[in-house]
Amino acid sequence: MTSFDARRVRADVPLLRRKINGRPITYLDSGSSALTPRSVIEAMSRYYELRHANVHRGVYVTAEEATATYEGAREAVGRFINAPHPNDEIVFTKNTTEAFNLLARSWGAKNLTKSDAVVLSVMEHHANIVPWFQLRDEIGFEIRFLDVTDDFRLDLSNIDEALRGAKLLSLSSMSNVLGTINPIKELAAKAHQAGALVAVDAAQSVAHTPSDVTDLDVDFFCFSAHKMLGPTGIGVLYARRELLADMPPFLGGGGMIADVSTRGFTPAKGVARFEAGTPPIAEAAGLTAAVRYLEQLGMANVENHERELTADALQRIESHFGDQIRVIGPHNVDRRGGVISLDVEGVHPHDVAQVLDQFGVCVRPGHHCAKPLMKRFNLAATARASFGPYSMTQDTDTLLEALQRAVELFG
Repeated sequence: MTSFDARRVRADVPLLRRKINGRPITYLDSGSSALTPRSVIEAMSRYYELRHANVHRGVYVTAEEATATYEGAREAVGRFINAPHPNDEIVFTKNTTEAFNLLARSWGAKNLTKSDAVVLSVMEHHANIVPWFQLRDEIGFEIRFLDVTDDFRLDLSNIDEALRGAKLLSLSSMSNVLGTINPIKELAAKAHQAGALVAVDAAQSVAHTPSDVTDLDVDFFCFSAHKMLGPTGIGVLYARRELLADMPPFLGGGGMIADVSTRGFTPAKGVARFEAGTPPIAEAAGLTAAVRYLEQLGMANVENHERELTADALQRIESHFGDQIRVIGPHNVDRRGGVISLDVEGVHPHDVAQVLDQFGVCVRPGHHCAKPLMKRFNLAATARASFGPYSMTQDTDTLLEALQRAVELFG
C-alpha cells in the first residue's frame, strides 16, 4: 500500500463484508473500538500457529521467537509515537484504563503528598478520573478540574492558577464525546514551567492523527491497541525513561523480579518490573501489525481523510435536520476529530441507536464513560458516531437515512 485509499482499507477489513438486518454493515463506532484489518488477524494467528510459547523464559527456538515478537512490538510502538528509548519507556498494559491505574498507583503513590494537586478536566474519560480519586482518598491531595466552555473547548482562562502548586496535569488529547482536540503541546509547556508533569490520554487520537511524544514534550502517554486497528487486551503506557526508572512496580508476581527470598524481593530493572505474569503475546503481535498498517496508510493521510468526512457529515446533519438534531461538539473541523455526538430532540439515544441498527448502522449510545462532561451540558447520554480510516461518505449517507427514520418514528 503506497497511498491512502479508503476503499482499499475497507477491502482489508473482513467484518465490513457482513450484513446486518439484510443491509451492509455501516460501522460508525471506531471511537469505541476500531475494526481490525486482515493483516492484524493473520499476525496473531501466525503466533499461535508457529511460535506459541511464553516469553523471557525458554531457550528453545519457538520461545525465543515469541520473545522477539513481543519485544518487537515495543520497538514498533516506540517508533510510532517517536519515543526516544522504546525498550526503556514502553510498558504494555491491558488497556488505557490499566495504564492510568498503573500511573496513579506507581508514580502517584510515590510522588504525591496531601499538599499536592493533580489537574484534570471535565471532559476526561473515567479512566483518567477514577484512579486519581481513589488515590486522593488515600493520600488527601487536591484534584482540580478545568472546565469546558459553551463551545466545547477547554476553558483555559484560569490555567495558571490551576497549575500553581500542581504536580501533574493529566488530559485527553481528544475528547471521546466532543471530538475536541486539545492543545497538548502548549499546555505541556505551561505545566512544565509551573513544575508539573504531563500525562496524556491518547486513546482517541492515536489512530486518527500523528503522535509524537518528543515533539509534544509530554511525560506520560496512554492508549489502547483496540482503538488503533489492533486487538483488545493490550494497551500502552509511555513514560520518560528517567521517570519510569524511579517508579515502583504496580503488580507483583513472576517476570517482574530480579530476586526473591524469604525476606523479600528485588524488582527487575526497566519495563520488566511493570509486566508481571504472562503478557499478551499474541496481542503484541497484532499491535505490531496494526502499527505497520497505520504507518503504511500514513497518519497525516488518515487525519485528512477523516477531517473531510467529518466536515461533510457535520454540514449535512445541520442542513438536513436543523434544530431537530444537535451536535455536541465543535463545528470547526480543524480543531476536532471524527467523533460526532448527537442529541436528537425528544428521543433517547438508546432508541436512536436501536432504530439505526435496523439499517445496519453501528453507533454508541450512552454517557461514554464521561459523566462529568454529560452533567456539564445537562445530558444523560448521546448517540455517538465515529469514523475510522475505512469510513466513507456512503456511511454518512446511510447514517442520515437512518436518522431521518428515527426522527419520523419518534416525532
